Amino acid sequence: MTKNMGNFDRGLRIVVGIALLIAAFATDFGASGWLHWTMIAAGGIFVVTALISTCPLYAIFGIRTCQR
Repeated sequence: MTKNMGNFDRGLRIVVGIALLIAAFATDFGASGWLHWTMIAAGGIFVVTALISTCPLYAIFGIRTCQR
């Protein structure tokens, strides 16, 4: 896949993703319930997409925030 994410998007996703992961593991938000697993999944997806600079949803909708 081609890179379609700019630096601002990447930075924001890393911050939000890490915050979600920390919140999921450091709090009692449904210790093993759906909210806990949703936070882990969303945080992981945000971090991974930021690290590879590619968002599949951006590709589907033709969005590109990085410089060409």
